[in-house]
Amino acid sequence: MDMTKSLEELGKKAKEVSRVLGSLSVTEKNQGLQCAAKALLSHQEAILRANEKDMAAAREAGMSQGLLDRLSLTESRIQGMADGLLEVAGLEDPIGEVLSMNKRPNGLLIGKKRVPIGVVGIIYEARPNVTSDAFGLCFKSGNAVILKGGSDAIHSNLAIVTALREGLEEAGCPKDAVQLVASTDREATRELMRMNQYVDVLIPRGSAGLIRATVENSTIPVIETGTGNCHIYVDETAKFPMALEIIVNAKTQRVGVCNACESLVIHRRVAKEFLPLLKEVFLEKQVEVRADEEARAIVPEWKAAEEEDWGREYLDSILSVKIVGGIKEAIAHINRYNTGHSEAIVTSDYENAQKFLDEVDAAAVYVNASTRFTDGGEFGFGAEIGISTQKLHARGPMGLKELTTTKYIIYGNGQVR
Repeated sequence: MDMTKSLEELGKKAKEVSRVLGSLSVTEKNQGLQCAAKALLSHQEAILRANEKDMAAAREAGMSQGLLDRLSLTESRIQGMADGLLEVAGLEDPIGEVLSMNKRPNGLLIGKKRVPIGVVGIIYEARPNVTSDAFGLCFKSGNAVILKGGSDAIHSNLAIVTALREGLEEAGCPKDAVQLVASTDREATRELMRMNQYVDVLIPRGSAGLIRATVENSTIPVIETGTGNCHIYVDETAKFPMALEIIVNAKTQRVGVCNACESLVIHRRVAKEFLPLLKEVFLEKQVEVRADEEARAIVPEWKAAEEEDWGREYLDSILSVKIVGGIKEAIAHINRYNTGHSEAIVTSDYENAQKFLDEVDAAAVYVNASTRFTDGGEFGFGAEIGISTQKLHARGPMGLKELTTTKYIIYGNGQVR
């Protein structure tokens, strides 16, 4: 079977099963998720062996440490994937929720209720845990999902999907609720982008290049999950211990994730006192700094930043530092170079905090907290399908409700127009 026919077969199966999934009861969906979680743990050794194949190939290809971390699976991470499915099972089912019901003068009752989107296609890179998370959220929200992971995680993804499908079968649920495009050919990705007769929405999750290519080439409606050039602004009233702790967490806990801090903006009035403290922390954490001239006058050891550094998502132990004259200049810099993901201010000034919340254009805006909290699990969604940085339908961490659409339901008693 050639690639086009193979993909069309996936599409047909997904479309057929989506009609079944939309009518599953909450109990049936939760049993499917519970059995899938159990199957992940029973297949743990096979998944780890498959992941080691991907890791070996990635090391040989010279993949950066940050991306290797995203690709790596461990026993604890597989347990986390299983726990994520169980957490999604415990969440309230959004399907069937009646959002409104109004009576018209002619006696018609017109309501709106929440329904599944249908078939969700997800294109992603290097993070095999996305395979499980995406399945869990799509299944609970009544959607079939077609997954197209990156070639660097192909063995891991195949092993995970094998486990998930086995779990669904054990629960008496249709295994085709989750399907994986096994081809690593880029043409398969392009073909998937054109399957609008089967796929209702396409969600790219990965690099700026992947997202741009999907938006430019897809005939399917796209929800953009953007890259994360996330900033932290240290205001003149910031408490230094708090600021340092937030920065270290946001930058170094996991450098290869989209909600990691990539850029610091520092108020000029505290720069001379604060930057030497920052220098010591970054030396200990082995973080490379690329700074403007004013910051380098205080810490000459730092590298000179270039224009491209202000808008760059490093996904590595690197970040930029920019000194500004106040909140207005900080917001202007952030809004110019950010990617609409997550931005934070560290301050003791209420007015500045509110101004930052009101005027910074991003999906998630923080006061005195790490950008690392932009995550479906941390927001109480169980997991996430991605962080949407667009402004239509969904923005920020996408949980169950963001994977639904609405349907109008009308009750009459013989009315005609």
